[in-house]
Amino acid sequence: MKNKLLIIAVTALFALTHYSCATDAEGQNTNVVQKSNLTADNKAITNETANTETGSNTSSAVPIHLTTATFKEKVFNYETSKEWKYNGNLPCIIDFYADWCGPCKRIAPILEDLAIEYEGKIIIYKVNTENEQELAAVFGIQSIPTLLFVPLNEQPQLAQGALPKETFKDAIENVLLKKSN
Repeated sequence: MKNKLLIIAVTALFALTHYSCATDAEGQNTNVVQKSNLTADNKAITNETANTETGSNTSSAVPIHLTTATFKEKVFNYETSKEWKYNGNLPCIIDFYADWCGPCKRIAPILEDLAIEYEGKIIIYKVNTENEQELAAVFGIQSIPTLLFVPLNEQPQLAQGALPKETFKDAIENVLLKKSN
């Protein structure tokens, strides 16, 4: 009951705040990477899928859109689990974005290219923060794009801002794939 009230309160607070694309004082994209120590008390994530908003998609060669329901089913059910444990078969990147966000639009084709390049090795998920406000609130998403790099058996790492393709590739090779071997 406490968790549900907390989710409702956070969601209401989140609805009152505005997103801002991750930029510094000069308007330049910021690239902040930090390790996340997620638990259900922090409202985390775990479990994996290939469902889109419109149905099932078994190919990992395209970014897969998640709703709050499919996220809870396939990535992590933060309402029932206390500690982070990703249950997916492949490491993943989760892109928290909005359609109106310029930096989000700039990284979208990069993520599409990476989904093709790393097909069968990683999965790229997308969460529209405008449509999935509860999910964004649970993760405390305050600036976009925010990316969650999720290795198979390690804690996820968070990055903010429009990362260049080489930074994504470095994170995939050194965070996602290195730890999954």
